Amino acid sequence: MIISENIRALARECDSELAGIYARIDDIATYNTEKVLDAFREERISERHFYPTTGYGYNDDGRDAADRLFARCLGCEAGFVSHNIISGTHAIAIGLYALLKPGDTMLSVTGTPYDTLQGVIGINGEEDSVISGGVAYKEIPLTSEGRLDIPAVLAGLENDRSIKMVYVQRSKGYDSRRTLTSAEIDALYDAVKSVSDAYVFIENNYGEFTAKTEPKGDLLAGSLIKNAGGGIAECGGYIVGSEKAVALAAGRLTIPTVGREAGASMGLTKPMIKGLFYAPHTVANAMKTAHFAALLFEKLGFGVNPSPFEPREDIIQVISLGNREKLIAFCGGIQSASPIDSFVVPTPGYMPGYEDEVIMAAGAFVQGSSIELSADGPIRPPYAVYFQGGLTWYHAKLGILLSLQNMADAGLATLPEVQ
Repeated sequence: MIISENIRALARECDSELAGIYARIDDIATYNTEKVLDAFREERISERHFYPTTGYGYNDDGRDAADRLFARCLGCEAGFVSHNIISGTHAIAIGLYALLKPGDTMLSVTGTPYDTLQGVIGINGEEDSVISGGVAYKEIPLTSEGRLDIPAVLAGLENDRSIKMVYVQRSKGYDSRRTLTSAEIDALYDAVKSVSDAYVFIENNYGEFTAKTEPKGDLLAGSLIKNAGGGIAECGGYIVGSEKAVALAAGRLTIPTVGREAGASMGLTKPMIKGLFYAPHTVANAMKTAHFAALLFEKLGFGVNPSPFEPREDIIQVISLGNREKLIAFCGGIQSASPIDSFVVPTPGYMPGYEDEVIMAAGAFVQGSSIELSADGPIRPPYAVYFQGGLTWYHAKLGILLSLQNMADAGLATLPEVQ
């Protein structure tokens, strides 16, 4: 692996400046590890919880324990986790179909949701969607500062009593906006509940364990091949929240009256439980990676969001590279630093659910995992790469350095001279 001394010197400079940030991340990880360990102790997790079940999966102690663990660790009354949930978007779709009925209105308070969810809702005209089932859809954009417009949300609720769901996308997705904090979402939740009985549904992907608390909501949903699976779970998703909302969602995953009471685990419970145990540590690695990438590329004149020293509550780092060639070169460097498929050259192409061509660098042990070192972005201005993950901090740092080296070798980045 050839990384120039100019880049290595710049990396050492970044590490020195970020020492305080790294210490804060370690503090959060220690707190969250204690929280997770307490949950394991309280649930008396033992080897018997890893035994597989088949068929209907009745009396599956491991599945039930995993459900309770995820609920406890994410601060909710109830929950379920399942290998049958194929993605975060699938988990969100389960929640939407469970909680919304014909005649109801869904209110998105973080503007237009990300690309793949637009098809689920039906914003883009998809025939088999939430809207096609008789649900209306409205949205309220964030303020010009990228914050929740709580007065507008309250006015909307008071003017339209058909609103039965307030939907919050915590992370930025393929957008340049800031990610919302748990405290901001908590304030929204309290405000909504003061005037309405509408469900508050939070898309929680990329945010789990980035802070000491999770946001309050009637339903939170996410993927296990992102933060919550710790890089160990090989598939699956979770839904947690109030007992009522979770029961409705579980009835959508399986069938009403059965809900969480059935579903064979087939030996897949152990990696989900083990992944949850690893999650605070793995997320801390990804957080350090994001801060490091932000500072490194900011020093070279690229636009970054969030800024290197800005507090953050998701693992995504956006770097605006300015043109197609730089985006492709960055992703090529990440791919070449991957333990899997390092020899592959990523190229832009069509992906289902996205309007523009997308390029992805994802040499991961788990296909599509974004808690592992990965980078992707749509081929459209400002040609921003969405960089996330890192099972180990050391590997992720090397990946960032190699992406910069790849750009420099192609004449697409100017490096400072070694002092």
